[in-house]
Amino acid sequence: MRTRMLDAAEELLNASPDRDIATRAVCEAVGVGAPVLYRLFGDKNGLLSALVDYGFDRYLATKRAAEPSADPVVDLRNGWDTHVEFARSHPAVYRLMFSPSFATVPSAAQEAMRLLHQVLERCAAAGRLRVESGVAAQMIMSANIGVALNLVTQPENYPDPELSRRVRDAVHAAVLVPDAGGRQADRDGSLVVAALQLAAILRDHPTELGEPETALLLHWLGRLAGGR
Repeated sequence: MRTRMLDAAEELLNASPDRDIATRAVCEAVGVGAPVLYRLFGDKNGLLSALVDYGFDRYLATKRAAEPSADPVVDLRNGWDTHVEFARSHPAVYRLMFSPSFATVPSAAQEAMRLLHQVLERCAAAGRLRVESGVAAQMIMSANIGVALNLVTQPENYPDPELSRRVRDAVHAAVLVPDAGGRQADRDGSLVVAALQLAAILRDHPTELGEPETALLLHWLGRLAGGR
């Protein structure tokens, strides 16, 4: 019953011109009385909060189910595309999921950032990342959410069907280096890439270095990569 009511609430939100729903309409859609909704969700705010959790559960399920390929850059590109596709398939819920009205960031949103960070660490280990993975994750996630929100909230102002791909490629070009065949000689840039690559490998593979030595080496590599 809980899932049926959440599905009904999402369907009604998608159809609502003012992006609002009445609890009575949700109850009528599944053929139950208001006490059932109050028992399951408490009130309308509880229903919408549960709808956010339900949205994140489905969003993260697509991320968790993604099998890593041999090319982390391809996985990064696919991750962007599946994010936008989820937003287009669940526009009303997506707006709620990334609403600026949250007092605290949902833990599921933090998990989404961690999953993105993991893919970027693989990119770094492959020598394909030009900026620190945490910075790259913030750049990509903020751009991905921005594009998706604009597409689902203002489709009339963003009619270009290639917009998401254009922004994706531009952001990825800012954080990634081309593959080996397309790289240009850049001593400073190559040093940053090498430092990020070695740091990512050290974090993922045990070595004969002790913990203090590893921490010191990671500190030096961070400085070389432009950190503080």
